[in-house]
Amino acid sequence: MDWNQTVAADLSAVRAKRPLVHSITNYVVMNTNANALLALGASPIMAHALEEVEELVALSGALVLNIGTLSAPWIESMFKAGLAARARHVPVVLDPVGAGASRLRTETARNLMTQVRPAILRGNASEILALGGDAASGARGVDAQHTVAQARQAALGIARAFGMTVAVTGAEDYVTDGRREARISNGHALMSRVTGTGCTASALTGAFAAVAADAFQAAVSTLVVFGLAGEWAARQANRPGTYGIALIDGLDALTPDDVRVGARVVVGPAECQ
Repeated sequence: MDWNQTVAADLSAVRAKRPLVHSITNYVVMNTNANALLALGASPIMAHALEEVEELVALSGALVLNIGTLSAPWIESMFKAGLAARARHVPVVLDPVGAGASRLRTETARNLMTQVRPAILRGNASEILALGGDAASGARGVDAQHTVAQARQAALGIARAFGMTVAVTGAEDYVTDGRREARISNGHALMSRVTGTGCTASALTGAFAAVAADAFQAAVSTLVVFGLAGEWAARQANRPGTYGIALIDGLDALTPDDVRVGARVVVGPAECQ
C-alpha cells in the first residue's frame, strides 16, 4: 500500500465531502478546533446541550469527545451522544485530556472506552499510559511526561483489548490497531508550544474518520496532514503566537501533492505479544 498516496486521497476526500464533525470539546480549544476543521475542508459543530446531541449525531459524519474541561452535565452529554453514535455506526474519537491527573478524568475516559467503544483513542504518552493501567504514569496535568516509545506497549494493549485504534502523539507519532502499527515523523517542535494542538489533532481525526476506509487509516492520515501543516507553519513563523495562526493557514495551504512528496510514515505489522 502506498501510504503517501492514500493520505493524499483522504485529504482530497475530506475537501470533496466536507463531513460534519460534531465535537463535545473543551472551552480552551473550541474556536481553534472549529477553525482548523474549516481550514482542512470539513464542517464543524460544537454542541454539548443534552437536549440536542442525539439529533446532531444523526446528521454528523463523526463525533469527537474531548474531556478537557469536564462537568457532570457535559459527561452526561458525552455518553448520550456517544451511545447514539455507536447505534448509528458514526465513528467516535475520544481525546482523554489529562487522564491520570485526576480520578474524574481517568474514570470518565475509561467508562467512555468501555461503554461507547470509540473507534479511535488519541492521546499523549502519559494519558495512554494512565489508561493502559500504569498507576505510575505521573501525569501532572494535560501535558505528557513520557515519550511515545514508553507508551507503545500500553497503546498495543488498549487497541487489542478494546478493538480500537490508538494514536499516541509526540515528537514522533505512533498509531496502532493491534494488528498494524505506524510511525509518523512529520511535524515541528513549535507544535508543542501552542495550547491545544493535541485537541486539534483529535478534532481533525474526526474529519478523516468520516471519509477514510477504516479507523487506522484515518488516524494515520490525520497525523501526517497535521504534521505537514505544522512544517509549513514553521516556515512562516518562529514564535508560538504567530505559529498558532500559521498552523491554521497550513491546513488550508496543504495540497495532496504536498502530501505525496512530504509524508514521512512507515507502516508495518504490530509485534505479537
